[in-house]
Amino acid sequence: MGRRGWRVSGKNVSDVWGLVEAKRGIFFDLSDRVWDMPELNFEERRSCAEHMAVLEQQGFRIARNVAGIPTAVMGEAGEGGPVIAILGEYDALPGLSQVAGLAEKKPVTEGGNGHGCGHNLLGSGSLMAATAVKDYLEAHGLKGRIRYYGCPAEEGGSAKGFMVRAGVFDDVDIAISWHPAPFAGVNNPISLACNEINFHFSGRASHAAASPHLGRSALDAVELMNVGVNYMREHMPSTARIHYAITDTGGSAPNVVQASATVRYLIRARDLPEMQGLLRRVKKIAEGAALMTETTVRSEIVSGDANLVGNTPLEQLMHRNLERLGPPIFDDQDKAFAAEIQKTLTDEDIKSSFARFGLKPRTGVPLCDTIFPPDSGDGSFVGSTDVGTVSWVVPTVQMRGATYAIGTPGHSWQLVAQGKAPAAHKGMEHAAKVMAGTAVDLFLTPSLIAAAKADLRERLAGTPFVNPIPDDVNPPVGAME
Repeated sequence: MGRRGWRVSGKNVSDVWGLVEAKRGIFFDLSDRVWDMPELNFEERRSCAEHMAVLEQQGFRIARNVAGIPTAVMGEAGEGGPVIAILGEYDALPGLSQVAGLAEKKPVTEGGNGHGCGHNLLGSGSLMAATAVKDYLEAHGLKGRIRYYGCPAEEGGSAKGFMVRAGVFDDVDIAISWHPAPFAGVNNPISLACNEINFHFSGRASHAAASPHLGRSALDAVELMNVGVNYMREHMPSTARIHYAITDTGGSAPNVVQASATVRYLIRARDLPEMQGLLRRVKKIAEGAALMTETTVRSEIVSGDANLVGNTPLEQLMHRNLERLGPPIFDDQDKAFAAEIQKTLTDEDIKSSFARFGLKPRTGVPLCDTIFPPDSGDGSFVGSTDVGTVSWVVPTVQMRGATYAIGTPGHSWQLVAQGKAPAAHKGMEHAAKVMAGTAVDLFLTPSLIAAAKADLRERLAGTPFVNPIPDDVNPPVGAME
């Protein structure tokens, strides 16, 4: 595919690609610094500070403590006109520490954190795109505001849901984002709505041998609840998912009847109404377990994401930008390292990676060399994202950017190992160019914004938005203030 420019309203939109390239070093360095300081949900103090420093350096107006979250930041540039937001993230995952550039498992710090979902690239690439659009608006004297939202705690923290609830996107016309992936293309807008919820059981302690009849076991209640949910799995949609972890067993002494125990459930479904129905059923099972054990149960929602709402005009526009730019270009050294990573994977890993994006498996292809077509993949194996909550209130589009070897599992040491590689930088720059080009097209052609808003209204007609995070649930940031 050729990398030719195109013109809208007399302006060469591909000029924005050069503006991305002009500052690549700044954002490659930002990504690498964030990789070096992997921080978990709502604890991304240093990562957020790094993003704020670059925002200030690049001349953005900065809003801190967005939605009352100390590690959320917003940078804005431009005046008047429409508001286009580019969303970034920078949180890491626990237990995935890994030496960069090494195709064997070797943690930097045993049990430490690692960027196993590529969010060091995600935030930096989004800010890279926003900066290029800012520079384009200034160079051409265009009206409009570009915003970068630094969003923490995507990995189970649902920070964007709290931000939506606080109204920080209320005046945004369009939202754009991306995510690192093995392939490049417009994201098929399918994700699972979810709620993460604690079930706290309370019973009565007792000596397990001398007076077992006086005890009421909260741990028994947790076990019975898990049995009930397992039976429920046969009677729910095949696309739904339910996971759990026992976070408090009530103690380690078997001769004590456990007076308290907690199990955390993650309930996922194709859309909000379906997820809310499953949540009600799981709560009934918890109540039944409490009745059977003569304990009490209290539920507590921790976080929640809405499913993604697609937007055809925006997806078509982003795909046109991808076609004009072509796939990312990787050199022989990039391919050689990716091939070394693939040696640590199974054939099934690699075949599944192709299938997930609706592509026919090919051998001897370590890195992306094509653009996958729109609506690729059947969405059978998808997760959840808090971008979904944004997509219910703002027309939203995402792309996948090719930054790692085909077959690399998400949330793996192999993905962490590739997070600072030249191929990761190239894929991040490619994604930034696509997002920047999409934003510039929207600024130059307001009718596209109107079409995107009309598409969202039509999709949600008759389906009122209910934020999966209740009003009385707050982000766990009190200790940080």
